[in-house]
Amino acid sequence: MLSRTPPMGFNTWNTFGEDINDKVVRETADAMVDLGLRDAGYEYLVIDDCWSERERDPVSGRIIADHIKFPDGMKAVGDYVHSKGLKFGMYSCAGTRTCANYPSSFDHEFIDAETFAEFGVDFLKYDYCNRPAHHHGDLLYRKMGMALKACGRDILFSACNWGADDVHNWIRSTGAHMYRSTGDINDSFPSMRDIVCSQIEYLPYSAPGCFNDIDMLTIGMYGKGNVGAGGCNDTEYKTQFAIWCMFSAPLMLGGDIRTFSPETVKLVTNKDLIRINQDEEGRPAFQSYSWITRNADGSAAYKASGDKAKVFVKLLSDNEVAVMFVNFDDRERRVDFYFEDMGLPVASGYGLEMKDVFTGENIGVKKDFMYRNIQAHDCECYLCKISK
Repeated sequence: MLSRTPPMGFNTWNTFGEDINDKVVRETADAMVDLGLRDAGYEYLVIDDCWSERERDPVSGRIIADHIKFPDGMKAVGDYVHSKGLKFGMYSCAGTRTCANYPSSFDHEFIDAETFAEFGVDFLKYDYCNRPAHHHGDLLYRKMGMALKACGRDILFSACNWGADDVHNWIRSTGAHMYRSTGDINDSFPSMRDIVCSQIEYLPYSAPGCFNDIDMLTIGMYGKGNVGAGGCNDTEYKTQFAIWCMFSAPLMLGGDIRTFSPETVKLVTNKDLIRINQDEEGRPAFQSYSWITRNADGSAAYKASGDKAKVFVKLLSDNEVAVMFVNFDDRERRVDFYFEDMGLPVASGYGLEMKDVFTGENIGVKKDFMYRNIQAHDCECYLCKISK
């Protein structure tokens, strides 16, 4: 299996944590279909940590499902997920115990991969807690990568070592299709902003076959769930989703899909943003540098301007370009964008024919330079054609 575009789906952890069970999973699968998320591309339903009994089966040596949470076993859960036209994902860990102190896959990689294949698993999130100190991450992830290759089933391998051990330098060699490059997100704007800014220098490592995973989305949580903090507002969730799409990050929803509002569904099924995220060339975004950014009144904002407002550009297939203006500041800020900084000089005679991905408005062809006044924590994003 080669993941040509970033995976899309849902993961239980952000909302449910250890409070997962058969009913929650089946209701979530139903909601993914009923709300049109499956048809928009969200195909994986992933059960995170805390799904198993506290110890392995003493006879078979296998990890077994918690008999109270999943009384019919994991194969039955996987069958139901598949019956809805979705793919089924599960969780394990490279250490001796999972992050929540359940049985883990260290030294059991091959029997666990066989078990997951028997469950009908299509996606494995593989965490990094409680690893033996003398084992480096590249070996631990290579062992599970080999086990998944041998298990007889195509399983997407989602490595989750939080950016440790310079993971970007070696993760592709392990067979992983996506890799967590950050610590855990929480449901707050500062958490999202800090994760985004920490990963700008690593964007070039993301490409078809192995995408940089900047953690599950918190869109639609509003402070509820398992990951703490006070929640975001709709403007901040809009910014989060647009950045994840620009960064070619896996789009793994973390909010309770069963309670998504129409506004949340509209955001996460935005066809233009998903088009940007799922572009077949899979090129990474880059930050377009300008000499300065400005306050809303036009005055120069030299100090720490790069941390306050940014322009990201992503080259797409079919002569298209995505451009995003984002304001991380707590007040309105003017964001300047010189096209020369993205490689489109004024002498070329070319510009960008720009469509706002949120409103659908075509604002015409812009050349050389433009600026936008962006409200606090907000963004604007454009799908563009290179044009004269």
